[in-house]
Amino acid sequence: MKVFVTGGSGYLGTAVLRALHRHGHTVHALARSENAARAVRALGATPVRGALDDLAVLNDAAAQAEAVVHLAQARTGEEDLAAATAMQDGIGAGPYLHTGGTWVYGDTHGVVGEDAPWDPPALVAWRRPVEDAVLARASRGGRPVVIRPGLLYGDGNGLIDIFFVRPALEAGAVAYIGDGTQHWALVHVEDLAGLYVAALRARPGSVYAGVGGSNPTAREVAEALSHGAGLDGRTVSLTLEQARADMGPIADAFALDQQLTPQRARDELGWAPAFTDPTGVLARG
Repeated sequence: MKVFVTGGSGYLGTAVLRALHRHGHTVHALARSENAARAVRALGATPVRGALDDLAVLNDAAAQAEAVVHLAQARTGEEDLAAATAMQDGIGAGPYLHTGGTWVYGDTHGVVGEDAPWDPPALVAWRRPVEDAVLARASRGGRPVVIRPGLLYGDGNGLIDIFFVRPALEAGAVAYIGDGTQHWALVHVEDLAGLYVAALRARPGSVYAGVGGSNPTAREVAEALSHGAGLDGRTVSLTLEQARADMGPIADAFALDQQLTPQRARDELGWAPAFTDPTGVLARG
């Protein structure tokens, strides 16, 4: 299958491109710079020069593809919806996979699935109208699928490294917010990449939580990261106010207490996360 991917040179995109290639798909990937073009080319994809706001480029690339995987992070809801609309117009009745995130559920108050009510922090509140519009295409002959990843780790650890490991290397301890008892819905980046490949055959209008099924506490994650960074398990608590000052609005997302299950993707797609011990992976660095 010929697949057009946005965000292919990013943290998640790199893993998705590798997974698509392993499964025999031909990939064209949006590349906004020469560096990005070289990166996706090295992963076996053909670069399509343009940015997320180049709507004509997106529409044309989608029209020439058999499926679209939208991974790129938009700056605003308006930009994301415009890009999604251009690509869905282009792909027509082909599979269109759209990326959301589990933070939209807010505190989950126990283990939940995809149909849990939304209570998003301000950082991701814009996702609701975008996802509603994307999924509405299912009633008009489209094949939209929304994947809501949890917090990614593995192969560089993404946001976790940026906001927790790198500052810890200077501070000498890994931070957690509050008492650290809030749970994080983690997913290994390679497992999540496999979910995108599996979701190419999903029913139109499907929504999947891209989570590994293990939901350790923030303090358990901090302790594992500390060992992995060679800091002998040293951790430190930050108040939410301190975290907001250090991290900005994303601190409110890291403070959420979230537990989610991947059961729907298991049942409908046969997708089974291989990485079931996230703190063990993080502790190994």
